[in-house]
Amino acid sequence: MITQSNQSSPSALIRRPARLLSAALLAAVVFCSAPAFAVSKDMIQLQTQIQQLQDAVARLQQSNDERMGVMKDLVQQSADSVNKIAVSIDTMQKQMQTQQEAQNGKIDQVSGQIQSLNDSVDELKARLASIQKLMQDVQNQQQNIQNQPQPGGSSATPAPSAALPDNPPTAAPAPTPAPIVRRGKPSADVPMAAAPAPAATQGPAVPPADELYKTALGDYMSAKYALSASEFADVTKFYPDNPLSGNSFYYQAEIDYRGGRYPAAVKAYDSVLQQYPDSNKVPVAHLHKGMALIALKDNDGGIREFRTLIQRFPNSPEAMQARSKLSGMGVTVTPKH
Repeated sequence: MITQSNQSSPSALIRRPARLLSAALLAAVVFCSAPAFAVSKDMIQLQTQIQQLQDAVARLQQSNDERMGVMKDLVQQSADSVNKIAVSIDTMQKQMQTQQEAQNGKIDQVSGQIQSLNDSVDELKARLASIQKLMQDVQNQQQNIQNQPQPGGSSATPAPSAALPDNPPTAAPAPTPAPIVRRGKPSADVPMAAAPAPAATQGPAVPPADELYKTALGDYMSAKYALSASEFADVTKFYPDNPLSGNSFYYQAEIDYRGGRYPAAVKAYDSVLQQYPDSNKVPVAHLHKGMALIALKDNDGGIREFRTLIQRFPNSPEAMQARSKLSGMGVTVTPKH
């Protein structure tokens, strides 16, 4: 018994570690298989969640793409509408500009025609004044002739004699009448006494204001601007208190304005506005002074002059033209406070 037990013990000892190793391996497998199974389950859940998230992101992206497409369409439609509106506004602006330019041209034309009428009226006034003066001279001459004493003394009609003799006596020669001194122009049938010699030689007499103005205005209408400027200057020099001097200053300003001498024109317009406030040239002097100031790059001064014109003479053609000028400059008629 002992022999068998001694003989079988080595093999048992050899098989025992193998069994232990198998058990250990089995335990290891069992031990390792449980976490691996748990890890794979979590991974599957995580993958499932990721897949769900990806699907949600894809659906969101698709929805976003669809919305972006709709927004793009709306934006494009809005852009098209804005472009159409811009084209319409541009067309309307061009039409309004064309109408405004045509209106400005008509206003300028009407203003020029009114100015020409005013010039013609001034010329007619000057001619009428000259005719009135001539008629007054003729009336004075006729009155002087009527008041002139007849030769022979008395102007009474002698009474007729009752009877005439058959042989009337020879009439005595009539006395020589005394020389007659009279004013005015000489008459053909009345002798004129010799005028006394002047004590000293005098300079040339200055023509009346209306004659000077009439001559200057005629030269101005004939485009003889240099000559008419000198003649208008004579009117303002010799007759500063005459209303025709206000018109003369105005035409001097117009001549300077035509020649591009804007500072001199502004000064002459100021003479009309300050010295002759009742002149009929005041509205157009305001208007043309404003235009001269704008030509001098003084836009603020020109705008003030236009607004003054509109305030003082709101219903005048010059005020209408001033409104058109302000509108063309993009300026309101009434200043903003």
